Amino acid sequence: MAESDGAHAAVLFDTPIGVCALAWTELGIVRFRLPESTPDEATMRARFTRARLHETEPGELAREVIAAVRRHLSGRFDDFRWIPLDHTGVPEFHREVYRVTRAIDPGRTLGYGQVAARAGRPHGAQAVGQAMGRNPIPLIVPCHRVLAADHALHGFSAPGGLATKQRLLEIEQTPGFGEPMLF
Repeated sequence: MAESDGAHAAVLFDTPIGVCALAWTELGIVRFRLPESTPDEATMRARFTRARLHETEPGELAREVIAAVRRHLSGRFDDFRWIPLDHTGVPEFHREVYRVTRAIDPGRTLGYGQVAARAGRPHGAQAVGQAMGRNPIPLIVPCHRVLAADHALHGFSAPGGLATKQRLLEIEQTPGFGEPMLF
């Protein structure tokens, strides 16, 4: 597998839910950031500096991704599977979890245990949760579609926490999340 040289270009862009950030290398998308709880671009730019991202004009791939994200968050869904990702430095198990997670269609969910089984670690629900918590490309790697076994919303490390997870599931018109299962 090709490895990135570590150079990351980035851009901030407006969406229906607020300002998002996208970063990429020559291999593909390396980071995506959902809006902060306060729509402060200065906060996002400060995060760019700490992460050694360099804000620049988006190239063709970044422009296509930005357009797809905007459409998706407006209710015209995209599975984002066409987007190349740069997983340089990401552990192999996390890569497999992200591959499984990318296969979940908008409006659908899987449990942490189901993702673990599909990733080859049938008793690894907790490890899946750790991989989801370290996901550098939320929405494109749709960790918001992974729920607890009881379908409740637990843990979401992206900005906005569970409120953001719930909002993304609502945008995607996902049925049955957040409702405890009786049996």
